Amino acid sequence: MPSHRSRSLRVLPVLAGLIWCLQASGQTPPAATLAVDATDAPRQMLHAHLTLPVPAGPLTLYFPKWIPGEHSPTGPIGGLAGLQFHAGGAAIAWQRDPADMFAFHLTVPPGADSLAVDLDFLTPLGQSNFTSGPSATPTLSILSWNTVVLFPQGRSADDLPVDASLKLPAGWKYATALPVAGEAGDTVRFQTAPLSTLIDSPVVLGAHLKKVPVAQTPPHEIDIVADSEEALAAPADFAGLYANLVAETGALFGSRHYRDYHWLLTLSEKVEHFGLEHHESSDDRTDEPTLGTEGRRRGLAGLLAHEFVHSWNGKYRRPTGLLDPDYHQPMRGNLLWVYEGLTEYLGYLLPARSGLWTPAHYREEVALIAATLDHEPGRTWRPLEDTAIAAQMGFGGGHEYAAWRRGADYYQESLLIWLEADMLIRQATGGKRSLDDFCHAFYGGPGGAPALKPYTFDDVVAAMNAVAPHDWAAFFTERLTSLAPHAPLGGLALAGWKLAYGDRPNEASEDAEARSKWTDWTFSLGITVKDDGTIRDVIRGGPADSAGLAPGDKLTAIDGRAWTKERLEAAMLTAKGAAARKIEVLAMRNDFYRTFAIDYHDGPRHPHLERDASRPDLLAVLLKPLARH
Repeated sequence: MPSHRSRSLRVLPVLAGLIWCLQASGQTPPAATLAVDATDAPRQMLHAHLTLPVPAGPLTLYFPKWIPGEHSPTGPIGGLAGLQFHAGGAAIAWQRDPADMFAFHLTVPPGADSLAVDLDFLTPLGQSNFTSGPSATPTLSILSWNTVVLFPQGRSADDLPVDASLKLPAGWKYATALPVAGEAGDTVRFQTAPLSTLIDSPVVLGAHLKKVPVAQTPPHEIDIVADSEEALAAPADFAGLYANLVAETGALFGSRHYRDYHWLLTLSEKVEHFGLEHHESSDDRTDEPTLGTEGRRRGLAGLLAHEFVHSWNGKYRRPTGLLDPDYHQPMRGNLLWVYEGLTEYLGYLLPARSGLWTPAHYREEVALIAATLDHEPGRTWRPLEDTAIAAQMGFGGGHEYAAWRRGADYYQESLLIWLEADMLIRQATGGKRSLDDFCHAFYGGPGGAPALKPYTFDDVVAAMNAVAPHDWAAFFTERLTSLAPHAPLGGLALAGWKLAYGDRPNEASEDAEARSKWTDWTFSLGITVKDDGTIRDVIRGGPADSAGLAPGDKLTAIDGRAWTKERLEAAMLTAKGAAARKIEVLAMRNDFYRTFAIDYHDGPRHPHLERDASRPDLLAVLLKPLARH
């Protein structure tokens, strides 16, 4: 007897034939309907009723698995509950595929032409990754449509139109890039859109929501939802600075591939913090007090700029290995050093050009990246290319021994590579051309409504050669496959700067420490330590590692006195230059206490960029605005 999987495959020609006949005759394929009831969102629960046009016979439905932008199979299948199917007024039995947990098999009875699906999605309470993490509090929620749909096998998400609606909790407001057809009471009806557009258009909703217009033609706005009304308050220049960012992207790329753009900004301590790109919006989540603190606003600027750039690099232009016709095919991340790496480069550059960062802060950010990567022993066994290929493993690796394991380094190390490429172009053309010209040519085009134009490694190389002839294939390949012990810092040298260390704290590191509640002694003791004394990470080969300390050890005493951050800093100063003096640390591992002696004598070390007067300052040229503000 054939398996459920083999029987379901026989329906594919029927579905494909039906769609082809409708398209060939000029008819629109019948639309699915999706009604989401979010009135229980404050209790971590969404209810959904889905009606799918399907033929009679065996059918396989998928819960979306590979979510665009997440680079891994993070579809939160564990939140699916209450699944029921009906057709022709009768309940239909279903069976999960024994090998593929995201696939469900059933048989649609004769005479039926649609299938009704009822399901709940239970929002996780604990920490996780991306859309599988917490996304609701008693006062707000973020709706990711991929959590409340099932998808027929054999269909392209571009060819399945959906009529969607959303019922809000009483008194809540909402924001989204998805065009609205109408509102009635607490229910919002959206215009018919392909499933791919629906899944690419999240909704934020909550009791405290404010829309901040940023720019027009086309409209841009920051839609802020927070756990309190006070958190929505922003400085007077907030919208104006982001208007500069909009102007800078226009000058850089030359066109926009969206109808309008929405930063969907969630401010809460109780939801998963991340940024996820979409074509006409981004799902950006961070701490509740962000808008009221200068350091946190600097971090926010980097996040919002990065996700904004993805509308061009990642959505309009996308590597062929990351195409997602049905959210079920494995993605191939070998070009993430372009998708994410070039976006990271521009996501740091554009805030400086826009006035969201000062040039000095930009240099502090780049110095921190360069130093962190230069203290990463894992680069001697694992090339950067592999971190991109194995991206689906990178986010779940944890922070313990992260520098030895290596994680998603295709983000920040690629920033250094693209900086070097930019400097090489400027050097070869006498400053007449730069990476800006590559971005304008590669990501420009007609603009307007969202579109998709895939690319390959050869396409990137050809476009770079069109700007400035060079052996770009060898340049990128060498840096992607290198096992050199040090980070690629050639771009800094070409720009007239070098990495140096001093006892003055790094501003970018201070911002990160304030947000994360841990202290970074990577460049001195070789550890990061949480505020309660627990060692967050240890750098292999560093002084703390050589002394025997490990991630998870809890510091309890420094040189015979109770642990504090200040006492460890003082002990480093006392041991500076005193070769015979070691820093004595009492630490608890599980319920065992041990004493460790850290042999370190160079005092506090913080990274900065230092001018090389023998070369012109090309960073100053790089950071000049392209647009009039």
